[in-house]
Amino acid sequence: MGLLDGLLGQVAENVDVKNLAAKVGLTPEQIESAVTALGHAHIAPGDTVSTAAAATGLSAETLQQIIGHIGGEGALARFASLLGEQGGDGLLGQLGSLAGGLFGKG
Repeated sequence: MGLLDGLLGQVAENVDVKNLAAKVGLTPEQIESAVTALGHAHIAPGDTVSTAAAATGLSAETLQQIIGHIGGEGALARFASLLGEQGGDGLLGQLGSLAGGLFGKG
């Protein structure tokens, strides 16, 4: 969670995975999966929330709450940009693999 916390800390103040999970009512692992999916979806064609919802199984409402807590669409865009600067799909893939490993996938 340290990598994700570090990136989230660069786009929004006082946001970390555990606190965000508590605010939204999810586990930290679900938050990691959701933020990773939102990062993938933000740079993909189509609606960000719908794409992330399809990838995670979380509701659009829950994903909107997460976006709100990290600072809105602008913060999500900065987050996606930071991911791109640190390796693009490689880092997103690493985060996805981490989340998948936490869920017993991979």
